[in-house]
Amino acid sequence: MTQISTRFSVGVHILAMLAICKDCVNTSDYIAGSVNTNPVVIRRLTGLLKKAGFVHTSTGVAGATLAKKPEEITLLDIYRAVGASKNTLFDVHRHTNEKCPVGANIQSALANTLEVTQRALERELESKTLADIVNSIKESS
Repeated sequence: MTQISTRFSVGVHILAMLAICKDCVNTSDYIAGSVNTNPVVIRRLTGLLKKAGFVHTSTGVAGATLAKKPEEITLLDIYRAVGASKNTLFDVHRHTNEKCPVGANIQSALANTLEVTQRALERELESKTLADIVNSIKESS
């Protein structure tokens, strides 16, 4: 079974940490402790978030900070920044039996529905910001 990438949720986690823990030294080790993953994963994703303009880091200085206000960063921005959108949410299996009427037509039969679903996901992500996530976390704490 193929699993949908966690890059998006970890990217949101990183940015939420930076927004909520402003007075912390948000190193990759520190954030990795919250995500419960390897600091290398955090550094890689933080690099992508920095490239997208969401994070400030400085060579020789430990920690990262937000480069934009949480209200200015949509979840779709994060989704795209971490490369989660390189693949669509769904993929249709390849190499089906072309001699079978189902195998020969399954991809085209599903294509429109999957495209509509992908657009719906992206519209929803665009309607929410990092600030919405941060506020939800604060309300739950």
